Amino acid sequence: MLSIKKLHFAYSNSPAVLSNINLNFSTGNIYGLFGKNGEGKSTLLKLMAGLLFPMTGSCNLHGEPTKKRQPHILKDVFLVPEDFELPSLRIGQFEKINSSFYPSFSKTQFYDLLEEFGLSPSNTISKLSFGQKKKVLIAFGIATNTPLLLMDEPTNGLDIPSKSQFRKVMASAVDQGKCIVISTHQVRDLHSLINHVVILDDSKVCMDLPLETISENLWFGMTPKKNLEDVIYTESTLGGRAILARGERDETEIDLELLFNGVIEAGVKITESINSETHA
Repeated sequence: MLSIKKLHFAYSNSPAVLSNINLNFSTGNIYGLFGKNGEGKSTLLKLMAGLLFPMTGSCNLHGEPTKKRQPHILKDVFLVPEDFELPSLRIGQFEKINSSFYPSFSKTQFYDLLEEFGLSPSNTISKLSFGQKKKVLIAFGIATNTPLLLMDEPTNGLDIPSKSQFRKVMASAVDQGKCIVISTHQVRDLHSLINHVVILDDSKVCMDLPLETISENLWFGMTPKKNLEDVIYTESTLGGRAILARGERDETEIDLELLFNGVIEAGVKITESINSETHA
């Protein structure tokens, strides 16, 4: 669906934000795009949406460069940005003005999602809190039914109950005809939602794997303070030590935060371990 090859991007008079990026995104998946603040997650999403242009390399949706911003391509992608400005309109007016750009938009679905979020089409957007405005954009983005849906830090500004609502809504939005990419540095917010992990660090992709492969090759758990030969990464917790080890034990539930921390601190070891297990 969307293919990125040898992509390089830097802002004016600044070091590279993204360097030699190679990624493929396919339908039927929810991708978690992880990275520390400033690692290029937002930039990558804007490149995918055609809002920024690669300096070198390519970013193609349906085989066509997103930088050309062709209407027949733009109708198939929607970006929920981290920072945004919305007009001082009623939600229903906002929907009428903007929905016509997306042929598969469902008004019924949009209104149902608004109700799920405790909002009404009659609400005036300017009178809503930041979190409520974000819910409007999330609901609208899902209701566009674009094949590619991009979300940049969608849980920022949401309280704990709203984050639970978000996960519920997103789980119901997945189908085999959609590809959803969600960026965040709060990895726990996407627990049990995503099925593929992409991690950026130091302007490069340091992990790009389906959760199934990670689960088959890595072990997540707790252990008393002792040395284990197959431990790849460990960190202190209240209950002892959380460890990330080679998958020679029973399959365990993936701890996304432990995985993220481990990849940032010991990325090469983790990648090599998965590669050696996969090709064994």
